Amino acid sequence: MAQTTPNHIQTVSGWAAHDSSGKITPFIFKRRENGINDVTIKILYCGICHTDLHQARNDWGITMYPIVPGHEITGLVMKVGSNVKNFSVGDRVGVGCLAATCLECDFCKESQENYCEDLQFTYNGVFWDGSITYGGYSKMLVADHRYVVRIPENLPMDAAAPLLCAGVTVFTPFRDHDLHKTPGKKIGVVGLGGLGHVAVKFGKAFGHHVTVISTSPSKEEEAKGHLGADDFIVSTDEQQMQRGKRSLDFILNTVSAKHCLGPLLELLKVNGTMVVVGAPDQPFTLPSFPLIFGKRAVKGSVIGGMEETREMMELCGKHNITCDIELTTPDKINQAFERVAKNDVRYRFVIDIASSPAAVVDDDQIYSNL
Repeated sequence: MAQTTPNHIQTVSGWAAHDSSGKITPFIFKRRENGINDVTIKILYCGICHTDLHQARNDWGITMYPIVPGHEITGLVMKVGSNVKNFSVGDRVGVGCLAATCLECDFCKESQENYCEDLQFTYNGVFWDGSITYGGYSKMLVADHRYVVRIPENLPMDAAAPLLCAGVTVFTPFRDHDLHKTPGKKIGVVGLGGLGHVAVKFGKAFGHHVTVISTSPSKEEEAKGHLGADDFIVSTDEQQMQRGKRSLDFILNTVSAKHCLGPLLELLKVNGTMVVVGAPDQPFTLPSFPLIFGKRAVKGSVIGGMEETREMMELCGKHNITCDIELTTPDKINQAFERVAKNDVRYRFVIDIASSPAAVVDDDQIYSNL
């Protein structure tokens, strides 16, 4: 494994963390030359995911420094490889979490690439050539075209960027349960943050009755007035939870903090399903009785495959679904990280890469192979 190969000849300006402090600073590095299966993308915007913060600070113990985060990328195609037939120069495109998979296993063949055992991510991964992947906190990206999707013409490129991660993460459970095709269900969304607010938008666009479940009573007006939710349950209010028992067909749980699933499961009808997409750093509490006496199921789901991502983007274009964002600039990424850590953003930060000047770095920050 190496940070670059002899084919990495393009000098790129970006922003990276160099140690577990997670502080993001300007960084100059190399990307590979555009290959026969690649597209080169001028990055316009890149969303900030909570994963970026965890990875920059090595919270999960797997970070390879220096790390250039970013897997919610939108931009314009600058160059296409000879094998690429589905993209042209100037196309509006996006890149999410996936950089490479084996392409041969059953998961890859069924467009469930996100479950491939050889999956490598857009950043902090190891590409096919052995190089470490660098993400979207940079001016340019070279990506295998099989992991690139089109951005519909009617969607703004900044507000579309988080759809590449947050959007497909909540869309895939809807798709897995045919909720994008079968309107009229009663759906619960637990948590109203970066994931939850998009889930509410999908639920309403697909014709469902949507209930937001939150610990924060103050979010009711936002849920109903701004996002169009039909009902709101304060999960710490026993009377509200009791009134909601056996009322929901499906629950999407987006919460990333430790909590007990038992009371939430009681909101499901018999045979109902809860899908968990949040990732707490401590285990859930899962009592058996709400499962057994309600014939209920709890499942997990992580991002989505490429077919799901393409379908999600097309539906977002059809229904004009985007994320609610706050634009920031590369020089303010560290401040944005601090606010993300405090859940102080409505609902996703997006970095304006294109209008920002190229990174200026000290000599000791320049990648040593330049």
